[in-house]
Amino acid sequence: RLTTSELEAWLDDVGARLEPPVLVTPQRLREGDLITSKASWIDRPSTLFDLLVRADARDGGRRSHAYYAGAMKLAHAAAALDLVPSPDEIAAIDRFRTVLLRAMDGAGVTRPGRGGAPGSATTTTGPPAVDARPEPELLPERPVEQLLAELDALIGLDHVKTEVRRLTSLIRVQKLRAEHDLPVIETSRHLVFVGNPGTGKTTVARLLSQLYRSLGVVTTGHLVETDRADLVAGFVGQTATKTHEVLTSALGGTLLIDEAYALARGGENDFGREAIDTLVKFMEDHRDDLAVVVAGYPVEMQQLIDTNPGLDSRFARTLEFPDYTADELVAIFELIAGSHEYELSTDARTRLAEVIDVEPRGRGFGNARFTRNVFEQAVSMQAVRLADVESPTRAQLTTLESADIAPV
Repeated sequence: RLTTSELEAWLDDVGARLEPPVLVTPQRLREGDLITSKASWIDRPSTLFDLLVRADARDGGRRSHAYYAGAMKLAHAAAALDLVPSPDEIAAIDRFRTVLLRAMDGAGVTRPGRGGAPGSATTTTGPPAVDARPEPELLPERPVEQLLAELDALIGLDHVKTEVRRLTSLIRVQKLRAEHDLPVIETSRHLVFVGNPGTGKTTVARLLSQLYRSLGVVTTGHLVETDRADLVAGFVGQTATKTHEVLTSALGGTLLIDEAYALARGGENDFGREAIDTLVKFMEDHRDDLAVVVAGYPVEMQQLIDTNPGLDSRFARTLEFPDYTADELVAIFELIAGSHEYELSTDARTRLAEVIDVEPRGRGFGNARFTRNVFEQAVSMQAVRLADVESPTRAQLTTLESADIAPV
């Protein structure tokens, strides 16, 4: 249902420009069909947008990009009229965005943010980094649409992508309200990621931190990864200092605590509780320039949140990272292989699908990490196979055959 504020804004900014002008009260406007009959407009591209997309497809232009940018600004501005945008409004913005982007995709027009500007960071569409570490250098700030395009390009994770886009829209709306000196309800930036290893949690956390920077939530956007071993010391009084040092290194960006539930496993007298208490206090003292993501298995993560009332109030959002499907794991393998200039033969691809299908799925399944292990083993097997081949061709050196693919 449209609020009175939204209807008043429409009458002031749109109704007054029509011929003839719409001169009615918000209540009369609500009772008529001028607005309500157009509710389905966001479910399909407008005629103008369709024409712009067609023109861009013909000559490689970016006219549709300008329309897209303006449409998104209007959508966020409309949602900003309310103190708290409803979930339906945020979902509608995401649905409208998807409609426009799919229209571009269908016509072969490059999405906004894809392709990158000169000097921009390269786009990564692959699986999560397995052994990532804190980034030593500050990356240049990147446009929000470029980061969202990189998010969209990740394999799988549809629900996670939707939730990150909606969080981005909510922050944009709140930022618009703040710029116009309107009241703002603080949006929690801290998240719980649950799922098996290798499901993209680190990759999404890194993108999220950069999004936060581009949206003005944090100042640097770097990601610091840590776990219990980095936070907890072995003697009384040392854990708080150790935890504080790690937290300080993450200021201005995002702290990702992997297997965070391990902090609460040792009982009341475990030093992990001291790390949790230090974390809660630091988050409160530096809530304007720090985001924290805690990651782990679903049940254990809920147990962690329940150990401290301060955690429950600060981690209001949970994103579930499902295991990749067999087809998605094959796609990840091909992405990894392609980045190293390898490709699968037809038989090898069939064999890979069989290996993935018979791999037990359950708690601890490695997902992309498992796929990387299969790839690394395949490269080793290929090397053995070609060892006795005199002067192998480029095709032989870059092609993985079915004999190279085996369970790990």
